[in-house]
Amino acid sequence: MKKLFNYLLFYCILIPLSLLPLWFLYILSSIIAFLLHYIIKYRLEVVKLNVEKSFPEKSKQEQKLIINKFYKHLADVFLEGFKMLSISRKNVLKRYKCNNPEILETYFKQGQSVLLLSSHYNNWEYMVLSLGMQFPFQGIGVGKRMTNKTFEKLMHKRRTRYGTKVCYNDNVKEVFHENEKTKTPSAYMLLSDQSPNDTYKCYWTTLLNQDTPVIFGGEYFAKKFNYPVFYYKVNKEKRGYYSFDIIPLSLTSQEEGYAEITQKYVSLLEKTIKENPPYWLWSHKRWKHKRPEKIYQDTIKKESN
Repeated sequence: MKKLFNYLLFYCILIPLSLLPLWFLYILSSIIAFLLHYIIKYRLEVVKLNVEKSFPEKSKQEQKLIINKFYKHLADVFLEGFKMLSISRKNVLKRYKCNNPEILETYFKQGQSVLLLSSHYNNWEYMVLSLGMQFPFQGIGVGKRMTNKTFEKLMHKRRTRYGTKVCYNDNVKEVFHENEKTKTPSAYMLLSDQSPNDTYKCYWTTLLNQDTPVIFGGEYFAKKFNYPVFYYKVNKEKRGYYSFDIIPLSLTSQEEGYAEITQKYVSLLEKTIKENPPYWLWSHKRWKHKRPEKIYQDTIKKESN
């Protein structure tokens, strides 16, 4: 019965909703933003605390402005996520463009896979959906599984309909090894700003004035297979339109010292957030973990060799 309900919800409500024109969805978005911020107060205390600790130098009024704009943007991304379910190939490429695709062309011609590190900044659903269309590589998004298996299956089908493949943390190693075996030049996309499950086997650094654990998977795979690594920076041009830049982090991964790639990523992420603070996912409990007394850095080093 639960499975049937999920299918009915998806195909009778969510898909029809996604067929509505974006101008109408943005009217709904403005209403939803008000509800999330002032009525439901969705994770409002988390958002306030995150913004206050990240920007202690800003006045209360400036912090409130960031929070207000964040909820408006969050509602937009929420509705754009619905639109993703049915948006055409032409429309997504119109709304989500790469400013410098030529930077990766040499690697594809050489049959070399690349690793793209991005974040929950601006629109990440269009990012995954369009990955297989933006570049000649096999686009592969790496994510976490949903708790609702039926919805995961339905969303997986929608996200991969334009050529992007999606793998998860429980099978990502197999995907990397299989693509190396078949010599398939791939562009792997990792949203590396997520809070890690294991706070011992991760990299700890400072992000926005706070002690922060960072997922080490990007650097692990980069060094394992000697992939060049790039920062995937998303820019919001105007409502509903985005562009992105591919910025080199390391072209010789195996020559980098411990966590150098990850630290370069964190530094660029912080710079990106500071440029336009409202567009990051402030409702995420990013700083819920405390640094353990002992970090298993030696274990990470050995595993990446």
